[in-house]
Amino acid sequence: MNRVAIIPARGGSKRIPRKNVKEFCGKPMIAWSIEAAKASGSFDRIIVSTDDQEIAEVAKEWGAEVPFMRPAELSGDFTGTLPVIRHAVEWLSQHDASVDYACCIYATAPFVSSEDLKQGLQLIQETNSSYAFSVTSYAFPIHRAIRITEQGRVAMFNPEYLHARSQDLEEAWHDAGQFYWGAAKAWCEERPIFGEDSVPVKLPRHRVQDIDTPEDWVRAGWLFRAMQAEGGLQ
Repeated sequence: MNRVAIIPARGGSKRIPRKNVKEFCGKPMIAWSIEAAKASGSFDRIIVSTDDQEIAEVAKEWGAEVPFMRPAELSGDFTGTLPVIRHAVEWLSQHDASVDYACCIYATAPFVSSEDLKQGLQLIQETNSSYAFSVTSYAFPIHRAIRITEQGRVAMFNPEYLHARSQDLEEAWHDAGQFYWGAAKAWCEERPIFGEDSVPVKLPRHRVQDIDTPEDWVRAGWLFRAMQAEGGLQ
């Protein structure tokens, strides 16, 4: 059975320039994803899909393969994850390296855990699902969310829940933005990830942090170093 990690890492980050190779807590950001994939023991190959030569060199220095450079048409600001992983899976298949399962691991996911990656593989195999991906719960009931109106006032999105007790509302979850195990066929057919043929790998909220802005970067660094000191990363 051929299992491959695919780390998408394009070179055109706007809000945090060069963030995929920018130093984060002592290593290039992408190195944390590569090392988690290696530590999991779940992959036959670890591949980085990039359009950027510097990213390719850094990835290889940290033990990943870069067997192809991603084409320009899959490297724009609006290119989604599905076509990028599909391209990598199909490229491997066309070069005598058929894939059974591919796991997309984001390059800016330093909190990704080798144990969670192993759990995701186990889940997708046991349930015969299209995907298994990381999720975490919302800290506050989404049913009682409010919006700010054009007049600067507030209004509930769902006013019917105004008097509902928080403990009586269904818990809601969201994508943790770390990894997505998928069957090769699911990637190649670009099946939707957030569908009924996917299973969740539940993560605690303190191990989930989007890193899209400079403020996110600073906060992630504080949290990461604190977790390292407590031995909470593996």
